[in-house]
Amino acid sequence: MKTFITGGKGQLGKEVQKQLEEYNLFVTDYDTVDIANFKQVEKVLYEEKPDIVINCGAYTAVDKCEEDIEQAYKINALGPRNLAIICEELGAKIVHISTDYVFGDIFLGNTLQERIENAKLLLPLKEDYPCQPINIYGKSKLLGEQLVRQFSSKYFILRTAWLYGDGNNFVNTMLNLAKSNDTIKVVADQFGSPTYTKDLVLAIKNLIPTKFYGTYNATCEGICSWYEFACKIFELENIDIKVVPITTEEFSRPARRPQYSCLDNFMLKLHNLNSFRHWDVALKDYIIDERI
Repeated sequence: MKTFITGGKGQLGKEVQKQLEEYNLFVTDYDTVDIANFKQVEKVLYEEKPDIVINCGAYTAVDKCEEDIEQAYKINALGPRNLAIICEELGAKIVHISTDYVFGDIFLGNTLQERIENAKLLLPLKEDYPCQPINIYGKSKLLGEQLVRQFSSKYFILRTAWLYGDGNNFVNTMLNLAKSNDTIKVVADQFGSPTYTKDLVLAIKNLIPTKFYGTYNATCEGICSWYEFACKIFELENIDIKVVPITTEEFSRPARRPQYSCLDNFMLKLHNLNSFRHWDVALKDYIIDERI
């Protein structure tokens, strides 16, 4: 089964290559194939004629998207559209990775304590929850989803969140900060589900042989804040450091972040394909892997 991968140098692209090594892989990245360039995509896909395209390529620098709007839409919307059009012509399946940021925001309260308490009362969002993104990254990724659906009949769209794996991520950022700080401030009023690339790729691997085309939430199970995520990282690494919970307002960023974007892998569950572990179990596995 010939498989074409975009974003091969990223965290997810690297894990795809590990788990799908028995496939006939053709790996690309932004420096070899510009997915926003239709003629380039058309040329390489017609030359390779893959059975499956896995689009791991994206403009994921959320804050930079607010300034570089045109580039964000080119990579996150036109790129998936180009891949979808040629996949449809070739009869190939397309796996497109999307994000929890397509959903937008839910008001949790004015104070940190209100937000923490109210987050515990909410149920994770299913695939049919209304999409109202609040930043350019989310808007460009939502348009990418819509264009994949418009031009492909054999698509798997997987919405993931808080992804970490082999590369730059929140886990490594926390560990690096701990090397030179006794105290770290971490946002405690944004809630989601940290997701290990290993778990996400297993979900992709399970879907590929099927005809269960559609849109899927695809995150590790369970819910936490960035603060709780950081505390668990330091606990597992046996690092003695003071972690101070702060509000979103105290950590100002160019792009707004949703306070609550916890996802329910409802469609995967309906197909008995939800292989995701609880986020803290997956995190422990990741940290053990990193030590080896």
